[in-house]
Amino acid sequence: MASSPSSSRSKVAAIISRPAREEVARTVPELLFWLHAHGYEVIVDPETAKYSNGQLEVQRSQMSSRPLDLVVVLGGDGTLLSAVRDTAATDAPLLGVNLGSLGFLTDVPLSSLFPMLDQIAQGRAPAEQRSLMQCELLREEKILGSYNAFNDVVVNKTALARLNNYDLFVDKSFVSSYRADGMIVATPTGSTAYSLSAGGPVLTPTVNAFVITPVAPHSLTHRPLVVPDSAVVEIVLRSDEEVAYLSLDGQPGVDLRDGDRVRCRRSEHKVRLFRTEADFFHVLRTKLKWGER
Repeated sequence: MASSPSSSRSKVAAIISRPAREEVARTVPELLFWLHAHGYEVIVDPETAKYSNGQLEVQRSQMSSRPLDLVVVLGGDGTLLSAVRDTAATDAPLLGVNLGSLGFLTDVPLSSLFPMLDQIAQGRAPAEQRSLMQCELLREEKILGSYNAFNDVVVNKTALARLNNYDLFVDKSFVSSYRADGMIVATPTGSTAYSLSAGGPVLTPTVNAFVITPVAPHSLTHRPLVVPDSAVVEIVLRSDEEVAYLSLDGQPGVDLRDGDRVRCRRSEHKVRLFRTEADFFHVLRTKLKWGER
């Protein structure tokens, strides 16, 4: 949860927008007016800067270096995932406004943007706290990269490769060797993404757990596994060729080699999302077309 802004500085809001959406051009000037009227200094990403009439432009990757009190995301779930990764270190709450189609995470419609902002200003806006996952890529005990993932971490074969072997460890205890297309480690938020399409369970967003889902496993006895998010999950690639990659939240992958280890744990940061009043099961019924009573 974001801390209260210090009396020695102004509140700061960031606006992050999906590229090439005409709704952004129409919405940003009015949004800037509201934010300034409520005492916010505003920074914007390059997409928003096109319509912001001289607001301070900051690359998304640099936003976490600034003290933020609110992040407004104009786009779809992909834009929100990017915004979470880039601002997670600030612990600022996010308001995701849906300009896309599915909208699992950005469930606030554009028509509700300013009513939601008014609720935020009055301290009455409903919000959920979601877990974030930290992932490290290790090669021969050297950390090659450290990443944040809000949905999932995926170790997958390349398009033309055969099945790979993966060793799974939970809190350093060996679980099993998997021969499969890939392995997914998902947060509860990400349980409705790739993991779901691979046969994994749906977790309610506030469950303190990770779900580990093999992708097209060679053995029918290998099933998705739910573990507490206090655990450290490690996947070791066993392959004679460079035929796998690491992907986070569906972003372009990092090439892996035989023996590379992907280590996942709960991040020290949390993600706070402002939401509509709709409960999670209503979202499932609406977005996944589950039957009504």
